[in-house]
Amino acid sequence: MASATQTATDHFAGEDFAALLDETLGKDSGFEGSVVKGRVVRLTDDYAIVDVGLKSEGRVSLREFGPPGVTPEVKPGDYVELYIERYEDRDGSIVLSREKARREEAWTNLEKAFEASQRVNGTIYGRVKGGFTVDLGGAMAFLPGSQVDIRPVRDVTPLMGVPQPFQILKMDRARGNIVVSRRAVLEETRAEQRSELIQGLKEGMILDGVVKNITDYGAFVDLGGVDGLLHVTDIAWKRINHPSEALQIGQPVRVQVIRFNPDTQRISLGMKQLEADPWENVALKYPPGARFTGRVTNITDYGAFVELEPGVEGLVHVSEMSWTKKNVHPGKIVATSQEVDVMVLDVDSGKRRISLGLKQVQRNPWEQFAEEHKVGSIVEGEIRNITEFGLFVGLSADIDGMVHMSDLSWDESGEEAMKNYEKGQVVKAKVLDVDVEKERISLGIKQLQEDPAADVLSHVQKGAIVTCVVTGIQTNGVEVKVDDVLTGFIRRAELARDKAEQRPERFAVGEKVDAKIVSVDRAARKLALTIRGREADEDKQAINEYGSSDSGASLGDILGAAIRRRNADA
Repeated sequence: MASATQTATDHFAGEDFAALLDETLGKDSGFEGSVVKGRVVRLTDDYAIVDVGLKSEGRVSLREFGPPGVTPEVKPGDYVELYIERYEDRDGSIVLSREKARREEAWTNLEKAFEASQRVNGTIYGRVKGGFTVDLGGAMAFLPGSQVDIRPVRDVTPLMGVPQPFQILKMDRARGNIVVSRRAVLEETRAEQRSELIQGLKEGMILDGVVKNITDYGAFVDLGGVDGLLHVTDIAWKRINHPSEALQIGQPVRVQVIRFNPDTQRISLGMKQLEADPWENVALKYPPGARFTGRVTNITDYGAFVELEPGVEGLVHVSEMSWTKKNVHPGKIVATSQEVDVMVLDVDSGKRRISLGLKQVQRNPWEQFAEEHKVGSIVEGEIRNITEFGLFVGLSADIDGMVHMSDLSWDESGEEAMKNYEKGQVVKAKVLDVDVEKERISLGIKQLQEDPAADVLSHVQKGAIVTCVVTGIQTNGVEVKVDDVLTGFIRRAELARDKAEQRPERFAVGEKVDAKIVSVDRAARKLALTIRGREADEDKQAINEYGSSDSGASLGDILGAAIRRRNADA
């Protein structure tokens, strides 16, 4: 009985003690986790003691009132909003948090802005994996890298620490997650600017923009909400092979609206249109025949483009590049960026074309050779090439002269004479002819010596009777030599008056025969001969001297008498 009574007394005593303890410490679960306003009572080295209207005072770390190393902006008597974390059991003080109070307040305001789809202000202050952290007035949010800007941003440093608007994409208070976007704000602003710009856009307007993207055919320029295409041909008056030669992404540019289609909202821009056209009065500045110095800007298969001044180019056709180098790619004559002297050949201002000549500023080597080497002069050179019709002899670094096979030897045939020469051999020759227009120089080697047949050729005439020596027997005739220097040929039909005797094989090499000259080819030093014609002439002469067909004497008698007369004279 006593034990039961004692147990009940202890039970009530424990309950009274707990109630007294709660009353003394001021336990009130309704305050924990709530935000209250308190007055700063005093400051210690590490804490601010704050009266929040409860039975005991609370404390807040001074670090929550300012960044490290900076004197906290708080003093006794200031009123601040604080978050009640818990009651401490030992000394009865209350644990308060200034940071959590700001966070709770921020969350409440952010939820209202999220529900109303309103923008919120924040500051980017750190980097994390996949994006950045943003301070939204006490609440921390995540900014994905793809939501920083409309276009990729290489350096976010200028954006950090700068207050700017954001759009809340998603938030979960229970998990403490907030996702924001700066890009959504820019796109909304961009749409508004685009609408305003499109409404007032006209061809000819001059606008400021930023290069947004560069392609092979041009650059896209952001005009502040709308993009326009700046074609590579409209960047500058001078030749630009790729837009990157004159522009870079992020570069501010001033452009003019060339064309605008309201239906498709396509905008064509130009930069060179803001500068003076260098082709104005180009015909006066570059008259035909004038010489200028330019820079090679581009080389093609058909020639090279030379810049005379920024924006003005002329074409040097491959046929106008060299006097001597034919069928050679222009890249083997000039190089890109090379400074060259050119002559203006023709100007077409309407088509913006200037024809230039590179070889015209140099002396024509054929004219120079003709002036320095008259016909009949002796030259020396190396055989550069041997063809089936003659030799090509180098006369300078650029030009050759040709020795035709017929001009190699007086005695040998062309084919036989060419066997005496080889490539690389140095020979002397006489200049026979120089044709500047056709760029040809004719040379002769045999002309270095007197023609051994010249004296004989000066005496032989058509119809004369000469003594020949048989040098060859052919099926169609006989080859002969006259005075050991002239070659001749007697055709088969001309070998005898009697057809039965017109046989080449009845002649022997070395045999001497008399023949009549039918024709003389003095250039080729050849004779055409006939034995039949000589015999016919002799018959006529015999008839005239010893009788006629009317005298009653036979032709045999007349010829017999003529023969006996000739033998007697002999």
